Amino acid sequence: MRAGGSQQSRTRSGDVIVAGHDFYSTPRFSPDGSRLCWVAWRHPQMPWDGTELWVAEVAPNGSLGTAACVAGGPTESIFQPGWSPDGELFFTSDRSGWWNLYRLRGNRIEPVCSLAAEFGRPLWTLGTATWAFVGNSRILAACAERGLWRLVLIDAVSGATTRLPTDLEPTDTIAATRTHGVLVAGSPSSPDTVVRVDLSTGGVEAIRAASTLGVKPGFLSAPVVIEFPTDGGLTAYLFYYAPQSPEFAGTPGEKPPLIVVSHGGPTAAAHSRLNLEIQYWTSRGFAVADVNYGGSSGYGRAYRERLRGQWGIVDVADCVNGANYLVAAGKADANRLIIRGRSAGGYTTLAALVFRPDVFRAGASYYGVADLELLARETHKFESRYLEGLIGAYPEARSLYYDRSPVHFVDRLSCPIILFQGAEDQVVPPGQARLMREAAHRRGLPVALVVYEGEQHGFRRADTIVHCLEAELFFYGAVFGFTPAGIRPVFQIENLDGWKGAARIGGPRASQESEGRSGG
Repeated sequence: MRAGGSQQSRTRSGDVIVAGHDFYSTPRFSPDGSRLCWVAWRHPQMPWDGTELWVAEVAPNGSLGTAACVAGGPTESIFQPGWSPDGELFFTSDRSGWWNLYRLRGNRIEPVCSLAAEFGRPLWTLGTATWAFVGNSRILAACAERGLWRLVLIDAVSGATTRLPTDLEPTDTIAATRTHGVLVAGSPSSPDTVVRVDLSTGGVEAIRAASTLGVKPGFLSAPVVIEFPTDGGLTAYLFYYAPQSPEFAGTPGEKPPLIVVSHGGPTAAAHSRLNLEIQYWTSRGFAVADVNYGGSSGYGRAYRERLRGQWGIVDVADCVNGANYLVAAGKADANRLIIRGRSAGGYTTLAALVFRPDVFRAGASYYGVADLELLARETHKFESRYLEGLIGAYPEARSLYYDRSPVHFVDRLSCPIILFQGAEDQVVPPGQARLMREAAHRRGLPVALVVYEGEQHGFRRADTIVHCLEAELFFYGAVFGFTPAGIRPVFQIENLDGWKGAARIGGPRASQESEGRSGG
């Protein structure tokens, strides 16, 4: 398969067997090899907005017969088609408002089970799977309710579901035999691990863990699901982590500083599996709110579509309302609210600091979008029309892009900010972070921009990740007036003299960018 074009042709890379859509995914042969199914979609849809499920007969020479679209469309998302052992086509569709499992019988589409739960995920990565057949008539599946993913067994005949007795939260890969499931899963107290699950008992055998780092008892903060009121009479969700350390305690009567995390995507989701970065903060006296703002996956199509045309509004409101809810509940200090995020979450962070300057007292943006017009003009094919659904068609809606770009309204910024950027980032070019740094500098606010050579969009090197966390902690200490233990100086914070006093902190491959010079 190849996207684009309308004629079949032969090239050195192989035969084009189907063409005409912008994107294709998940081609699957039936067990006897006589049929092929696949998912396809066109701009401006993203795969979680609208896709089509196609099926065609396969000739003995490998060519396809006439293809038919059997499900899907501009407002229906099809996810992970596949075949049962006896050759029935199964797939996940959100036609009911939830990604549920369906089967094709003749020309009829029948639900396998109908639940207010998600059996699908946004297709950011090819090969993502949430279900697999167990023998001929049972299905092992991962499903999400209120953002929490669990393992269930489904009777493909009756549709009855049975939850497996394990606290494991599956990720986005799953396979099965007649007796066992094999998947990657984690829990609030254990890292993501390749596991084999006994489907009769729920017993788990760990095959290989993503991390062998041991955490002493008493240091892990457990996530608590919190549903809170937000704009428009709606509710949103977050995972709350309280400060947790058996070796230290906060000042009696003092509420903890709160770090609000805005996840990326933005059609992604925070999860409750062990996240050592969150534990880094909670073990150092911070509370953390990992927010699943409107637009996040795991809560049904209507929840995802809250962000349609509203990026920079709904996500910001939910982060603000989540923070205010926790303050009112006595779980956070209103004078020490922080927001941080990466990529799209970095945009939400910058937008919250600029458009709601009365709430947060500091922020950290990791390769965050500051200028939406630049993103619309410079991004790659897969996301080239993504913003059309999140904001509006460009350039027709150019005024909206301008109005929601934090870089144009930095005169409203009123708190310290630290920016982290990969020097070779092609998704969010480094120039956007420099514009924010320059603007904050002119405002006289404490600001730091740390650029990492060799890093792109999303940091991969271990020493970069360690350096970022230490630098961010040092920054909060400098602007809130405390000295973090064990953190060595590594960069300079501009405009700090008139804020809380001077501070310096340089590190591996990190360069400090400040007005008129750069140094380590």
